[in-house]
Amino acid sequence: MKLVTTVYNLASHLPKDERYALRSQITRSAVSIPSNIAEGCSRNSRKDFVRFLEIALGSAFELETQLLIIAKLQLTETE
Repeated sequence: MKLVTTVYNLASHLPKDERYALRSQITRSAVSIPSNIAEGCSRNSRKDFVRFLEIALGSAFELETQLLIIAKLQLTETE
């Protein structure tokens, strides 16, 4: 959950023209991580739980890639 608030804080420092591009992407990816973990916890089988953890991990890799793009393009001075 801390990751989500950190990403939202970073997103608020992105240029306005990124509102519907990277800004939207990073917030959706960040929210997806704990959401999938929570949904997996509600499942009755270990197989389902693991599947949702894999989805959360995929979202984490997606977020990492998007953050690297932001850094590479120097879209914000906030670290």
